[in-house]
Amino acid sequence: MARTETPVCDFGQPAVDFNLPGTDGRDWTLAECRGPNGLLVMFICNHCPYVKAISDRLIRDVAELREHGVHAVAISCNDVAAYPDDSFDNMKALAERLQFPFPYLYDESQAVGRAYGAVCTPDFFGYNGDLELQYRGRLDASGREPGPSDARRELFEAMVRVAGAGRGPEQQTPSMGCSIKWRDDD
Repeated sequence: MARTETPVCDFGQPAVDFNLPGTDGRDWTLAECRGPNGLLVMFICNHCPYVKAISDRLIRDVAELREHGVHAVAISCNDVAAYPDDSFDNMKALAERLQFPFPYLYDESQAVGRAYGAVCTPDFFGYNGDLELQYRGRLDASGREPGPSDARRELFEAMVRVAGAGRGPEQQTPSMGCSIKWRDDD
Protein backbone atom coordinates (compact mmCIF):
# COMPACT_ATOMS: atom_id res chain seq x y z
CA MET A 1 0.00 0.00 0.00
CA ALA A 2 1.86 3.02 -1.27
CA ARG A 3 1.44 6.15 0.86
CA THR A 4 0.22 9.10 -1.18
CA GLU A 5 -0.46 12.75 -0.29
CA THR A 6 -3.13 15.01 -1.72
CA PRO A 7 -2.20 17.99 -3.90
CA VAL A 8 -2.64 21.61 -2.83
CA CYS A 9 -6.22 22.92 -2.75
CA ASP A 10 -7.36 24.35 -6.08
CA PHE A 11 -9.54 27.09 -4.56
CA GLY A 12 -12.80 27.69 -6.43
CA GLN A 13 -12.75 24.44 -8.43
CA PRO A 14 -16.42 23.42 -8.85
CA ALA A 15 -17.73 20.15 -7.43
CA VAL A 16 -18.32 17.40 -9.98
CA ASP A 17 -21.87 16.11 -10.32
CA PHE A 18 -22.53 12.41 -9.76
CA ASN A 19 -25.31 9.86 -9.45
CA LEU A 20 -24.09 6.83 -7.49
CA PRO A 21 -25.65 3.95 -5.55
CA GLY A 22 -25.48 4.17 -1.78
CA THR A 23 -25.17 1.48 0.85
CA ASP A 24 -28.62 2.56 2.06
CA GLY A 25 -30.25 1.17 -1.12
CA ARG A 26 -30.86 4.43 -2.96
CA ASP A 27 -28.99 6.46 -5.55
CA TRP A 28 -27.51 9.83 -4.54
CA THR A 29 -26.69 12.94 -6.58
CA LEU A 30 -24.47 15.87 -5.73
CA ALA A 31 -27.53 18.09 -5.21
CA GLU A 32 -29.04 15.61 -2.74
CA CYS A 33 -25.83 15.44 -0.70
CA ARG A 34 -25.04 19.14 -0.32
CA GLY A 35 -25.83 21.16 2.75
CA PRO A 36 -26.91 24.81 2.80
CA ASN A 37 -23.40 25.95 3.83
CA GLY A 38 -21.22 23.36 2.17
CA LEU A 39 -20.40 19.80 1.30
CA LEU A 40 -17.57 17.51 2.28
CA VAL A 41 -16.85 14.87 -0.39
CA MET A 42 -14.67 12.12 1.07
CA PHE A 43 -12.96 9.34 -0.85
CA ILE A 44 -12.54 6.43 1.55
CA CYS A 45 -12.55 2.63 1.46
CA ASN A 46 -12.95 -0.25 3.87
CA HIS A 47 -9.46 -1.77 3.90
CA CYS A 48 -7.19 1.29 4.24
CA PRO A 49 -5.38 1.55 7.60
CA TYR A 50 -5.38 5.37 7.31
CA VAL A 51 -9.19 5.39 7.03
CA LYS A 52 -9.55 2.86 9.85
CA ALA A 53 -7.34 5.04 12.08
CA ILE A 54 -9.68 8.04 11.74
CA SER A 55 -13.12 6.45 11.39
CA ASP A 56 -14.34 7.38 14.90
CA ARG A 57 -13.09 10.97 14.56
CA LEU A 58 -14.49 11.27 11.04
CA ILE A 59 -17.93 10.14 12.19
CA ARG A 60 -17.80 12.63 15.11
CA ASP A 61 -16.70 15.55 12.92
CA VAL A 62 -19.21 14.89 10.15
CA ALA A 63 -22.07 14.67 12.66
CA GLU A 64 -21.00 17.99 14.23
CA LEU A 65 -20.56 19.69 10.85
CA ARG A 66 -24.26 19.12 10.10
CA GLU A 67 -24.98 21.61 12.91
CA HIS A 68 -23.10 24.18 10.79
CA GLY A 69 -25.04 23.37 7.59
CA VAL A 70 -22.24 21.30 6.06
CA HIS A 71 -23.25 17.85 4.87
CA ALA A 72 -20.95 15.01 3.83
CA VAL A 73 -20.78 12.07 1.46
CA ALA A 74 -18.23 9.25 1.24
CA ILE A 75 -17.33 7.55 -2.03
CA SER A 76 -15.35 4.36 -2.59
CA CYS A 77 -13.88 3.87 -6.05
CA ASN A 78 -11.27 1.17 -5.43
CA ASP A 79 -10.85 -1.84 -7.72
CA VAL A 80 -12.83 -4.48 -5.82
CA ALA A 81 -11.46 -7.36 -7.93
CA ALA A 82 -8.01 -6.63 -6.49
CA TYR A 83 -9.32 -5.47 -3.07
CA PRO A 84 -12.42 -7.55 -2.18
CA ASP A 85 -12.66 -5.96 1.29
CA ASP A 86 -13.89 -2.86 -0.56
CA SER A 87 -16.81 -4.61 -2.29
CA PHE A 88 -20.26 -3.03 -2.22
CA ASP A 89 -21.55 -5.73 0.16
CA ASN A 90 -18.64 -5.05 2.52
CA MET A 91 -19.29 -1.30 2.21
CA LYS A 92 -22.89 -1.92 3.30
CA ALA A 93 -21.75 -3.96 6.29
CA LEU A 94 -19.22 -1.31 7.37
CA ALA A 95 -21.67 1.58 7.01
CA GLU A 96 -24.21 -0.30 9.11
CA ARG A 97 -21.71 -1.43 11.75
CA LEU A 98 -20.22 2.06 12.22
CA GLN A 99 -23.59 3.80 11.69
CA PHE A 100 -22.21 6.29 9.19
CA PRO A 101 -24.03 9.65 9.49
CA PHE A 102 -23.48 10.23 5.75
CA PRO A 103 -24.23 8.40 2.51
CA TYR A 104 -21.53 5.88 1.51
CA LEU A 105 -21.52 5.56 -2.28
CA TYR A 106 -19.97 3.08 -4.70
CA ASP A 107 -18.19 4.42 -7.80
CA GLU A 108 -17.87 1.13 -9.66
CA SER A 109 -16.77 2.75 -12.94
CA GLN A 110 -14.20 4.89 -11.09
CA ALA A 111 -15.32 7.83 -13.27
CA VAL A 112 -16.30 10.02 -10.31
CA GLY A 113 -13.03 9.41 -8.49
CA ARG A 114 -11.10 10.28 -11.64
CA ALA A 115 -13.22 13.40 -12.29
CA TYR A 116 -12.50 14.68 -8.78
CA GLY A 117 -8.83 13.84 -9.06
CA ALA A 118 -8.89 11.65 -5.95
CA VAL A 119 -5.45 10.26 -5.17
CA CYS A 120 -5.69 8.48 -1.83
CA THR A 121 -7.91 7.24 0.96
CA PRO A 122 -8.85 9.35 2.77
CA ASP A 123 -9.01 12.27 0.35
CA PHE A 124 -11.18 15.20 1.47
CA PHE A 125 -12.76 17.82 -0.80
CA GLY A 126 -14.43 20.59 1.21
CA TYR A 127 -16.83 22.83 -0.71
CA ASN A 128 -18.63 26.02 0.29
CA GLY A 129 -22.35 26.67 -0.20
CA ASP A 130 -21.71 27.50 -3.88
CA LEU A 131 -19.92 24.14 -4.29
CA GLU A 132 -16.51 25.79 -4.83
CA LEU A 133 -13.53 23.88 -3.44
CA GLN A 134 -12.13 25.46 -0.27
CA TYR A 135 -10.36 22.60 1.55
CA ARG A 136 -8.15 19.70 0.44
CA GLY A 137 -6.34 18.89 3.66
CA ARG A 138 -6.23 16.22 6.30
CA LEU A 139 -8.65 15.38 9.09
CA ASP A 140 -6.00 15.80 11.78
CA ALA A 141 -2.49 14.61 12.67
CA SER A 142 -3.46 10.94 12.39
CA GLY A 143 -1.61 8.59 10.06
CA ARG A 144 -1.71 4.81 9.98
CA GLU A 145 -2.50 5.07 13.69
CA PRO A 146 -4.82 7.58 15.36
CA GLY A 147 -3.17 10.85 16.31
CA PRO A 148 -3.14 12.11 19.90
CA SER A 149 -6.56 12.47 21.51
CA ASP A 150 -6.06 16.24 21.70
CA ALA A 151 -5.01 16.59 18.03
CA ARG A 152 -6.24 19.77 16.38
CA ARG A 153 -9.40 19.10 14.36
CA GLU A 154 -8.07 20.63 11.14
CA LEU A 155 -10.82 19.51 8.74
CA PHE A 156 -13.59 20.35 11.20
CA GLU A 157 -12.20 23.82 11.92
CA ALA A 158 -11.68 24.51 8.22
CA MET A 159 -15.20 23.47 7.28
CA VAL A 160 -16.76 25.52 10.10
CA ARG A 161 -14.85 28.48 8.66
CA VAL A 162 -16.09 27.62 5.16
CA ALA A 163 -19.66 27.39 6.47
CA GLY A 164 -19.43 30.85 7.98
CA ALA A 165 -17.22 32.78 5.57
CA GLY A 166 -17.42 30.75 2.36
CA ARG A 167 -13.63 30.49 2.21
CA GLY A 168 -11.20 27.93 3.59
CA PRO A 169 -7.85 28.55 5.26
CA GLU A 170 -4.89 29.40 3.03
CA GLN A 171 -2.60 27.00 4.91
CA GLN A 172 -3.65 23.36 4.66
CA THR A 173 -1.72 20.20 5.50
CA PRO A 174 -2.23 17.52 2.83
CA SER A 175 -4.15 14.38 3.67
CA MET A 176 -2.21 11.16 3.30
CA GLY A 177 -3.25 7.58 2.85
CA CYS A 178 -3.19 4.57 0.59
CA SER A 179 -3.27 5.30 -3.11
CA ILE A 180 -6.57 4.83 -4.92
CA LYS A 181 -6.66 1.32 -6.40
CA TRP A 182 -7.37 2.02 -10.06
CA ARG A 183 -8.19 -0.90 -12.36
CA ASP A 184 -5.39 -1.87 -14.75
CA ASP A 185 -7.73 -2.02 -17.74
CA ASP A 186 -8.36 1.74 -17.63
